[in-house]
Amino acid sequence: MAEYSVSIQKIIKEFTLEPLYLPEREVLIESADINRPGLPLAGFFDYFEPTRIQILGRTEYGYLSTLDSEAKRASLDALFSRKPVAVILTHGLQTYEETLETAKKYDVPLLSSAMRTSEFTAALISYLNVELAPRITRHGVLVEVYGEGILILGDSGVGKSETAIELVKRGHRLIADDAVEIKKVSSKSLVGSAPEIIRHYVELRGIGIIDVRRIFGMGAVKETEKIEMIVKFEHWEQGKTYDRFGLDTEYTDIMGIQLPTTTIPIKPGRNLAVILEIAAMNFRQKKMGYDTAVEFNNRLMNLGMKE
Repeated sequence: MAEYSVSIQKIIKEFTLEPLYLPEREVLIESADINRPGLPLAGFFDYFEPTRIQILGRTEYGYLSTLDSEAKRASLDALFSRKPVAVILTHGLQTYEETLETAKKYDVPLLSSAMRTSEFTAALISYLNVELAPRITRHGVLVEVYGEGILILGDSGVGKSETAIELVKRGHRLIADDAVEIKKVSSKSLVGSAPEIIRHYVELRGIGIIDVRRIFGMGAVKETEKIEMIVKFEHWEQGKTYDRFGLDTEYTDIMGIQLPTTTIPIKPGRNLAVILEIAAMNFRQKKMGYDTAVEFNNRLMNLGMKE
């Protein structure tokens, strides 16, 4: 059984679907995969997965239109008898009487969308990938700085929440404080959000819980953000060697995805908000093909060769 699910009612609301028939029972979708049952309608069910939403578009309806009423009923009966989790018609297609009767007979949800098949299919898969994505919760803070999602990690009391508030004051946005729910929405992407109960709240020791949205306005918060990089705060250790050039990139594995990671030693007097702004801009430069550390190292090497 899948770990996560989404109700058919939520999908109906999200895509403004017209319910042609809905069972009284609760219907939960647990698979992000969908199917266009062209071959099943023709009688081939060897790889049929009833956990997938079935999409009937013009192609499938074009095939059914070539059948007489008896053959059409038999084809639909074979499909619906396998109890697919839901069947959705696209293009606002006129519902065949046989389709509605068969859906009721086997208690299968039958819905209709006015969207084109390819457009609806892409949107539905994207939506289900997010809703059903594997997820974990990490202790940390997630902020958006210059459009880059930065996950701040570190021990309690190291200054993560205070840095987040300073960043918000400087025009950046808060996504989550204390607990960050991370979803793996694709093989390359992680998206972070806050658990609903603590969304938009920050705990500041000595002051208490504050509502960032009410104090700083709607522009200071964001519901979700793609995690691009990780910044680890740790207390400064005398004698420990810290990276001064940035030539070697450290990575942190989260659910099989490697995220570039920067470790920042904390000591009194360091402006962490400014440091994170620089880290975000430097990361963006690297994505655009310019690595300052590599460029500086090349200049040193060229200087050495001249001498």
